[in-house]
Amino acid sequence: MTRNKERRTKYKVLSTKYEQQYWNDGILHVAGVDEAGRGPLAGPVVAAAVIVHKNISIDGIDDSKKLNGKKRDELFELIQEKALSVGVGIVSHVLVDEVNILQATFRAMHEAIEQLKPKPQQLLIDGNRFSGKGIPFQTIVDGDAKCFSIAAASIIAKVTRDRLMIEYDEQFPQYGFAQHKGYGTKQHIAAIRKYGLCEIHRKSFHLHDKQLTLFERE
Repeated sequence: MTRNKERRTKYKVLSTKYEQQYWNDGILHVAGVDEAGRGPLAGPVVAAAVIVHKNISIDGIDDSKKLNGKKRDELFELIQEKALSVGVGIVSHVLVDEVNILQATFRAMHEAIEQLKPKPQQLLIDGNRFSGKGIPFQTIVDGDAKCFSIAAASIIAKVTRDRLMIEYDEQFPQYGFAQHKGYGTKQHIAAIRKYGLCEIHRKSFHLHDKQLTLFERE
């Protein structure tokens, strides 16, 4: 009995209270929006937008960072199956270098939002900043841990980006992208020291001046 209870409660079920406040006012197409990949030293930034049904039920939806890879993959498929609409925006390392990571993140979010059908009437954005384009929005700090549709978007964005980085690992196997997904781990920094930067590294992040110096002190 205890073991079964542990299985049932291993993953919490996030509330739809943020969505509910709009649903109660007749605003049914509410989209959660989140990103993955603002912090890495290489690869794209990916955003996702998800509109869920009022009666949706998916056990285990949570901040993608709190879930293991297997669970994220399972939920990725369930969200795609059960959500009313899912959009994904991908902005390359090239544009990150051109416009900065914040603006690149906004672009990825807008790209994801534009793919949604029906068009959302309200956006719920993870974080405390957003650049709106005509659709009302509410920012929610730590929204991926509080809001069902934002958490769903975080899973879509994370899995999409991880899969892209695994593909890049085949192209640049010496960097270990499949393991660290482009983040500044010791393994990644050691590879940069040995091989230099490859074409998907974000040159605007000044790796040689900041990251490499930091790790040399450890």
